[in-house]
Amino acid sequence: MNIKRSIVLRVRIAFILVALFAGAIFYRIVHLQFMEGEKWQAKSETLNFQYKQVTATRGNIYAADGSLLATSLPFYRVVIDPMMAKEDVFSKGIDSLSYFLSSHFKDKSANSYKRMIKDARSEKKRYVVLNRTQIGYQDMQKMAKWPIFRNGRSGGGVIFEKVEKRYRPFNNLASRTVGFVNEDKNGAGIEYSFNNFLEGKNGKALFQRIAGGSWKPVFDAEDIKPDDGYDILTTLDVNIQDVAESALLRQLTNKDAEFGCVIVMEVATGQIKALINLQKNKDGLGYGENYNFAIGDQGLTEPGSTFKLLSMLALLEEGKINLKDSIDTGKGTFKFYDRNMNDSKEGGYGKITIKEAFEKSSNVAISRLVEDNFGHNPSKFVAYIEKAGLDKPIDFQLKGEGVPYFKKPGEKNWYGTTLPWMSIGYEAKLTPLHTLMLYNAIANDGKMVKPMIVKAVARGNQIEEKYETEVVRRSIASSKTIDQLKILLEGVVQNGTAKNVYTEEYKIAGKTGTAQKLIGGRYTQRYYTSFAGYFPADNPKYSAIVVIDSPKGFAAYGGDVSAPVFKEIADKIFAQDLELNEKENDKTYLTSNSGTFPLIQAGKMDELQMICNKFGISNHVSGETEEEWVKSTPVNKAVIWKANKVDSPTVPDVTGMSLRDALYVLENKGIRVVYQGKGRVRGQSINPGTPVNNAYVINLVLG
Repeated sequence: MNIKRSIVLRVRIAFILVALFAGAIFYRIVHLQFMEGEKWQAKSETLNFQYKQVTATRGNIYAADGSLLATSLPFYRVVIDPMMAKEDVFSKGIDSLSYFLSSHFKDKSANSYKRMIKDARSEKKRYVVLNRTQIGYQDMQKMAKWPIFRNGRSGGGVIFEKVEKRYRPFNNLASRTVGFVNEDKNGAGIEYSFNNFLEGKNGKALFQRIAGGSWKPVFDAEDIKPDDGYDILTTLDVNIQDVAESALLRQLTNKDAEFGCVIVMEVATGQIKALINLQKNKDGLGYGENYNFAIGDQGLTEPGSTFKLLSMLALLEEGKINLKDSIDTGKGTFKFYDRNMNDSKEGGYGKITIKEAFEKSSNVAISRLVEDNFGHNPSKFVAYIEKAGLDKPIDFQLKGEGVPYFKKPGEKNWYGTTLPWMSIGYEAKLTPLHTLMLYNAIANDGKMVKPMIVKAVARGNQIEEKYETEVVRRSIASSKTIDQLKILLEGVVQNGTAKNVYTEEYKIAGKTGTAQKLIGGRYTQRYYTSFAGYFPADNPKYSAIVVIDSPKGFAAYGGDVSAPVFKEIADKIFAQDLELNEKENDKTYLTSNSGTFPLIQAGKMDELQMICNKFGISNHVSGETEEEWVKSTPVNKAVIWKANKVDSPTVPDVTGMSLRDALYVLENKGIRVVYQGKGRVRGQSINPGTPVNNAYVINLVLG
């Protein structure tokens, strides 16, 4: 009996415990549902619905002529919520939709797409990426008309998720200058420096968390639309950039150099028309824009002989020398304390004038002149550097500018040999942009302007910020000194180390530079070569600097390596610039025929017609030609235009054209041009009609 009672007691206790536990559960359910229901419902919404950032469309970057350098193109990822379509819409359209998806993406069969969508619908999935391949706007518009999709997001469940990609119409042209911004908002170039304008203001939209942890956008009245970024209007000229980049790349390849940079600037405004930086790739194959040597820290280096211009400025401003004065350079060696200063010419130049010393870039002559006139007070020489603004950052519009370095008298690292070596461009560091700013000031009659690469920030036709030319120094020297410096720079090209780039077409003024590279604390036989100058020298419009680092080969001086690149760029700019060629065009388009009738040979029809009409010359089109380029035939007292087909995939006939027109036509076909003489084209080395080959080099004879 005791056993029976014990068992019954245990059962009753177990029953009571189970009942209490069940009651507690029931109580908790009721409490959660009615007492804390609103709290947990709100918590659920915060977990499953969140406002997320919607990225603004990034602004565009434009060249000076409005050409697009960088833009954001919209791409879309195709997603579907298979539960949104009603049964009749889904059943009627699924076969056709699957067929269209298969035909477009070509990655799986129509049946595979059908099975994927139907399975997702049966499993009540709310978010299915149909294909990872992103589509363009036109494809998105086309897909929006497909079965099921045509019912939109609410009726068909289709979601076109926008994904923007940065696109450059000119591919790698000016790639480092245009720059980039990564996900951490680090980068380079215009994209990075003007990111606060370009990125715009992000918006927000409501998203719902669905199966798999994905987020699906949903419409909500509280959505905030993003404020798209501003556009950046640069000073870059696409044609000049292309010409300069091609010329630099060719020379870097020929000389197997480490890196090179080119800056082309408009003299009066300081607007940069081209900025190129090319460096040998890590694999040693080809060159790429990996760093901005023109303005950055890695571009800071001893400038070499281009700095002699500043030394001559200081000497002339002191009024203690005359360009006709003579100086004895001896056998090309002079000892300052315990170091020998040497000229590049073995045996030296002997006794020469100061003008010749600059033209021949005599280290001995320039260093002796500076030591003789400033050795007792070197601070006075340094003051001229500071007056020219070469010792401070330019505050350029692109971030990452290098800070110039100059020793100062009285410091521990100032030695007795510092001044003479500094006078020829050693024991100091400058960026190429600083050097160009000095040469540009000489071309600009002493007025130093700050280089600029962005002229405005805009949205549509509305200008948000405009950047005007900023004058840094009203005059870096007296007008007398500036005039003498111009004579010296022109003399370098006419008689000195850059006479290989002399041309009768127009005047070039400039200075070569060759500096031994300091590696591991010792000067080596590797050179930093440069040429800085401006053109046309009698009425300067453009200044430029060309730097090529560590060229290989026997002729590794600035005059042999960098100056020819400068001339190639200047030639092509001069040939293409209508303003520079205005007077030349009047001469070359019209040449005398028996002293009475002007014979027009070849060129662009609209330009030739304009000239004929201006001079009252009767001119007519032969037949119904609509060709842009023509040749002419004089008939009685009129000119007859005949089509000159230059667009066919063959070498065109450029005889009779001006050099400007011939360069434009031939180089647009990828043909490299070499020319001799002056005037119009009277002969070409490759016969017209020959199939075009990009490896061709055509020789033009002018006369």
